[in-house]
Formats: sequence, C-alpha cells, structure tokens
Amino acid sequence: MTHDLSDRPADQRAGFARWLTERDCTDCWKAARDGDSASKEEWLAARRTEEQQAAAQWAEQFDMPPLEGTERAQGWGERCRHQLATRAYAALVTEGTWDETDWTVLEEKIRTVTRAGWWIDQRDAEGTDLPELLDAATEHDRSTENPFR
Repeated sequence: MTHDLSDRPADQRAGFARWLTERDCTDCWKAARDGDSASKEEWLAARRTEEQQAAAQWAEQFDMPPLEGTERAQGWGERCRHQLATRAYAALVTEGTWDETDWTVLEEKIRTVTRAGWWIDQRDAEGTDLPELLDAATEHDRSTENPFR
C-alpha cells in the first residue's frame, strides 16, 4: 500500500516512513483482527460450554432445582448460581468461620430461588453477600414448589 507523505513536515517523513514499514497494511490488519475475533468467539464458546458442564454437574451433585426462565436465561442463570455459590462457599466456609451446618442452611435457601434472572442479576456479587441477598429475594424469585422435596 502506498502512502502520501507530502502533507507531513519534511523532518517527520523519514520517521513516519520507518514506522509504516513495521506495520501491516490496512487490509492485512483488518484480516488479522477479524481472525482474532473468530478465535476469541471460539474460545468464549468453549469456555461457556465448560462452565455450563461444571454448573450442571454441581446442580446434580447438590440436588439443585432447575431454574425458571427462557432457555438462554436458564443456562446463564445456572452458571451464575454455580459461580456465586462456589464463591460463597470459599469465602464463608473455606476461608471464613462457617462450618458445614451453617452452609447446609444456606444451601437450602439457595434451592428456593429458582428464577434464572435473579441469579443473573447477582452474578457480580461477593460470595460473602449471598446470605443477605437470599434473604432479600422476593416471592417472585422463589419457586412455588414444595421446598421439602
């Protein structure tokens, strides 16, 4: 690709010309950027699949109820619920002062909130905030199913 350097001051043309030789042309740069975008999308899809599998295994292992919402919201909500519950366990039990009995009580509260949107809304919350967040959840966020399975 050719560049018109006539609009540059004479003392800056040589430096700019050297700089241009070290860079890809616009077409090459766009092609590389588009290629990076595709690889990022593939990486993100693989990451989401891994997270979804981990969330599904966790939900099955700890007998978590399915979430309510659209199909897309259900998957996202399951990932958010898993990640927040994992952060809460690490902060409250592993690193904190809670014992397994305290956690079991919180785990039962986790089971009662089945609206996927609620979990999505809480995705950035700190693990230590989960008990208060669950207490603040409304009836709209909770399942109408019998919590005593």
